Amino acid sequence: MKSNEQTFSGQALLEEDLTFSPVDIFIRDGIITAIEENPDAPPTIICPALFDAHTHLGDTIAMDCGATGDLASLVTPPDGLKHRLLAAATRPELIAGMRASLEGMARSGIAGCADFREGGREGVIALSEASWCLPVTPLVFGRDGGEMIADGLGISSTRDVHDVERQVQDARRAGKLIAFHAGERDPGDVDAALAFDPDLIIHATHATKKQLRHCADHEIPIAVCPRSNWILGVAGTPRHPPLRLMQECGCRILLGTDNVMFVPPDLFSEMAFVSTLYGLEPREILRSAVSGSELTGNAYYIRPGAPANLFEIGFLESALRFSRDPLATLVKRAIFANIGKNVFNSKLK
Repeated sequence: MKSNEQTFSGQALLEEDLTFSPVDIFIRDGIITAIEENPDAPPTIICPALFDAHTHLGDTIAMDCGATGDLASLVTPPDGLKHRLLAAATRPELIAGMRASLEGMARSGIAGCADFREGGREGVIALSEASWCLPVTPLVFGRDGGEMIADGLGISSTRDVHDVERQVQDARRAGKLIAFHAGERDPGDVDAALAFDPDLIIHATHATKKQLRHCADHEIPIAVCPRSNWILGVAGTPRHPPLRLMQECGCRILLGTDNVMFVPPDLFSEMAFVSTLYGLEPREILRSAVSGSELTGNAYYIRPGAPANLFEIGFLESALRFSRDPLATLVKRAIFANIGKNVFNSKLK
């Protein structure tokens, strides 16, 4: 076999339905060339790579800093604690922190993320340097001018930015994606964000049913970050974020982890949290942890002709082998240590 060819054999979660099938997956030059049934495939689980739909990787330098206070004092620009800590960090520290988080994400089955990057153009360039030669590909939402060299514009909230309309118009003309934080502490800034027909809404923790129906009707995906919401005190019951209501309204739910200073960018832990607190079906939770990749134009679902972004979970090497429901076990119990071989080609277009 040539060095640019690979084969994965096992019980693969195929297509967007994430249906188990015993198969051999053939990969050449990073592309899945064929998927063939194999009744004798081993019990190894082959899972599509995960996509963290909302991160602030720069916050790695402020990890577990002992911060206390409300949402505004901690993360609201320009004077929130995180912004002061970012301003005080040296450029090498910032890059090293982001790179360390990206390396951990790669070991945890994450091939890509949607990162909100502070620091203008220099901040975006720093993230580009941090991700150099790593298999994890950030989809970057810049601000303060950084959006013009990034993939998109990331607005913290319509409450925090005085010239939102100009920024959105400039970004649209430049062909950039538009994302808004909205509804994190209350529904008051959601309508203003939706008025710009964004490509992505972050949080919607307190969005109303009417606002969620708007997202569904206009096919605006929502990146939810439940662990962050609980830690930051904007959620305290399974009603926030309203995941079941989002499902009932037909919203496309994506899963993110938010600020690294509070929550590690670990989607296995996020999936287990959602399963425990919100009771969603395992297949829906896993789909939310994968489908953010659609924002890149190359979804990570395992299908012929797609770039290969997948990893193996070895059930035989641990207590996972006793599972009666491998999909539920994958969502509720798997950890990065269970991951064996992986292949990420998220940089392929």
